[in-house]
Amino acid sequence: MFHPSPTTLTIGGPVALPPLTLRRARELYADESGAATAEYAVATMAAVAFAGLLVMIMRSDEVRGILTDLVRRALTVA
Repeated sequence: MFHPSPTTLTIGGPVALPPLTLRRARELYADESGAATAEYAVATMAAVAFAGLLVMIMRSDEVRGILTDLVRRALTVA
């Protein structure tokens, strides 16, 4: 029976992986490629959520009435 070790990966069969040295771990964690893309994705998702919230607020009858009244008062010459 096969018992995987921490340096063995099983994908369709056992595959030996090189040991993760401290130097290699530092290299892997120091690589920030794609970090900016992930930050843009998070910011975009937050903006979309905020826009959806604003749309829900703007569609309410109370807010619509307030905005309509504001526009009428602004366009009315007294």
